[in-house]
Amino acid sequence: MILSTTRTGSGTPLILIHGMGSASTIWKGIRPALERVFEVITVDLPGHGQTPYDPGQAMDPASLADLVVANMDSLDIQRAHIVGNSLGGWVGLEIASRHPSRVLTFVGLAPAGLILTPYTKINPITAQSRQIAVFTHSIQKYLLRFMWAKRIGFASSSPKWRELPYEYALDAALAMGLSKGYFPAWNAMLYRRFDTPIDPSIPLTVVFGDSDQTLPASTWQERTLVPSHTKWIMLPDCGHAPQWDCPEDVVRIICETAAQR
Repeated sequence: MILSTTRTGSGTPLILIHGMGSASTIWKGIRPALERVFEVITVDLPGHGQTPYDPGQAMDPASLADLVVANMDSLDIQRAHIVGNSLGGWVGLEIASRHPSRVLTFVGLAPAGLILTPYTKINPITAQSRQIAVFTHSIQKYLLRFMWAKRIGFASSSPKWRELPYEYALDAALAMGLSKGYFPAWNAMLYRRFDTPIDPSIPLTVVFGDSDQTLPASTWQERTLVPSHTKWIMLPDCGHAPQWDCPEDVVRIICETAAQR
């Protein structure tokens, strides 16, 4: 399956992988800074962004990891730095584990998969978010001009939701409403977690925000599931999308991790 991708900038390849119900537009705030250092490649996962949903494509994180690597082949990218947010972080961990020769470094921004007891059913709160996004899709560009609507949509994702630019909020709402791969991806995560080894030669950094309500520390931030050489960073006043809440910190962390190899 061919994923929708964009390539900008010059330098060593850096692949950005978004989360479930999101799209490559989530990187808009940090992409210009990264393009000054790297060749930046964004991908839209199946049923997200500009990539159509294919019922024949397995949506579990390991299969998505293999799919991203297959697309690296088609793009003639031999090795790359990998950055992923949420589900994209889990996919990135799987790439590093399953295809170590293709990964220079990895940065996970609130990566999913780090849970001791995997979910056995879909979280009803996140399912409701998808349903609201679908129901309001045609009027989101009007609704999000109202602070009450913005609060409903983003207060649980970001402690800085009031400052979130309208453009970013609209991008995220539209991406969620159009993500036909959302529930297939959710179903494919059930009964699974990330717990496989990664080559110790690959520098790994995991970043969580101290206000992440989507993947809270009490359940989804199990440090024992990543290799012991992983650098673990907690950002203050930051939610589930560190690239929104702490863009300068995220760019710095990506560059510092990449400089290790």
